[in-house]
Amino acid sequence: MNDLKPNSTAVRALENLPAGASLNSVTAESVSVAGRQALRIELTAAAASGVPGIDYIDQPTFVLIPADFENGTVEVDVLSRLSANAPDFARAFAGLAYRITDSLDSFEAVYIRPLNGAKVDPPGPRIDRAVQYFAYPEWKYERLREEYPDGRYESGADIGPDEWIRLRIEVQDRSLRVMIDGTKILDLTETKAQPARGSVGLFVDIGTVAFFSNLSVATT
Repeated sequence: MNDLKPNSTAVRALENLPAGASLNSVTAESVSVAGRQALRIELTAAAASGVPGIDYIDQPTFVLIPADFENGTVEVDVLSRLSANAPDFARAFAGLAYRITDSLDSFEAVYIRPLNGAKVDPPGPRIDRAVQYFAYPEWKYERLREEYPDGRYESGADIGPDEWIRLRIEVQDRSLRVMIDGTKILDLTETKAQPARGSVGLFVDIGTVAFFSNLSVATT
């Protein structure tokens, strides 16, 4: 998938770290989990012990996979769970980053919070916060939640921890559609970043051990 160009498709099983990939505040290793080989990704010890809003929480914490992606579709299977030292607010955050600039100074992302999924039956308002969109650096989840109390940039989903979840994002300029296991979860017509070409990433956040497999990136 190295340097994926427009109008092309690449598929990787993620049994190993893809060629050209780089680690940004995360570790990655090939493991066997829930019946398949996958990449196990979590924050480095330095990032996890850092400062909220600087080292973690909607930061560039991902495995970066080079791509020339602006519009198209990205899909991946993700299974996530809490780490042994997860803080109380952790919800097994894991997902996809995209349009990552070379300098890492901007990107967009969609991640899941399985501990907020309907299968866990969490209390409100958590049950409506299982899937989240954000745009780094200006539009992290806290600002989106404050300025859009209708919750348009997050949604509930019928998910839970320790299960394979198929996450699909369909990106076209400022529009974004998010699918979970084939069901439409978010359908945004005005995301919070200008379209830009960049790489894609396997995103994790604080208190999370995440496993990724079967990545597909299609550019248009």
